[in-house]
Amino acid sequence: MRPSRRSRPTLPPSLEFEAIGTRWQIDSAEPIAPELVIAMHERIARFDAAWSRFRDDSLVSRIAGEPGSWRLPADAPPLLDLYRRLYDATDGAMSPLVGRSLETLGYDRAYSLRPSGPARPAPAWEDSIAWDGETLTTVRPVILDVGAAGKGYLVDLVGELLVAGGVRELVVDASGDIRRWDAAPGYRVALEHPADPTKAIGVIELGDRAICASAVNRRVWANGLHHVLDATTGLPTSHVIATWAIAPTALVADGCATALFFTDAERLVEEFGIQFVRVHSTGRVEFSPDLDGEMFL
Repeated sequence: MRPSRRSRPTLPPSLEFEAIGTRWQIDSAEPIAPELVIAMHERIARFDAAWSRFRDDSLVSRIAGEPGSWRLPADAPPLLDLYRRLYDATDGAMSPLVGRSLETLGYDRAYSLRPSGPARPAPAWEDSIAWDGETLTTVRPVILDVGAAGKGYLVDLVGELLVAGGVRELVVDASGDIRRWDAAPGYRVALEHPADPTKAIGVIELGDRAICASAVNRRVWANGLHHVLDATTGLPTSHVIATWAIAPTALVADGCATALFFTDAERLVEEFGIQFVRVHSTGRVEFSPDLDGEMFL
């Protein structure tokens, strides 16, 4: 899905490739050195090997096999710590334990898109896992799914690797999850109309920040099922159809874009300092009063 589109890009595309099942574009002021490109792809591969729910050989698949204590990769703390905060901010509706619920509804490793049973709530965090900042202890087999924030986090990791390697004026775009390392003004991102991809409902001035989006209209199967599930019920959410969150990092923006389906926006603004846009199923559009951009309403 690409519910965010860049408007008036100032940099030429330096790299375009497929990774973790999505299209990436990386723009920079100068060509990226071959050794940095190799390091970037190795970093993406390590992330996928740990966190993919769709690989038999991933760490997530091993965790799903049996309860136990698992030392997680060094990149785990920011991701799981954010999930814990979002779990609390949404009263349990957004959870990394929603993987089995998704599989039951057909969004499984084989992409069967055929439900295998009725919707089932995700297990409660407190009853299933303990996280101490290094080790994840599971008391029952659980299927982790970090897709609601993981792609944004990988955008951060890729960009930070390139910036550390000397890349300047950088934009990393993973199919609409975008982060920019450049404070110069004039870089705008269009917000795609959830009912008509040829139109935009607004434009954001991004600055040196990230914008991530989520929508329920692009990944739909079997009588309107989609991938944005309320973990407390196991059912797809129905009151909100599209969201955008703007934050200093793509990790926070991506996670909050999903959390906006489940809780009052002001709760997330207070906790994370985001700006937001959200479209309700009634057609009502809600957005931050201090939004850096323009809404076409």
